[in-house]
Amino acid sequence: MVDLTQYLPILIFLVIAVGLSSAFVFLPMGVARLTGTHKPDPAKLTEYECGFPAFEDARSQFDVRFYLVAILFIIFDLEAAFLFPWAVSLKEIGWAGWATMMVFLAELAIGLVYAWKKGALDWE
Repeated sequence: MVDLTQYLPILIFLVIAVGLSSAFVFLPMGVARLTGTHKPDPAKLTEYECGFPAFEDARSQFDVRFYLVAILFIIFDLEAAFLFPWAVSLKEIGWAGWATMMVFLAELAIGLVYAWKKGALDWE
């Protein structure tokens, strides 16, 4: 027979976690309903984004250049994420690590020049 008393602390932890999560979600909604005026009207129920009312269909197509700039941003943002651990461990990895990172940065620089020459960074 398996002794299930070992799992009692985990069960207590899960009950507390679910209880607190439920309280953090439902308690503010209940307090707002009890203390505030809950009178929805069409003005309150309209979509509101970035400080402007919605003036177009939300499912409209974006220009491909928007996605291209976003992908390029992600690529070069990840470059910075790779540079920090490399800089911290440069003393341990030595010249081989330095040369490898220079190859990586050269590839990214070539990619940036290519995107620039193709006009991927131009916004009209």
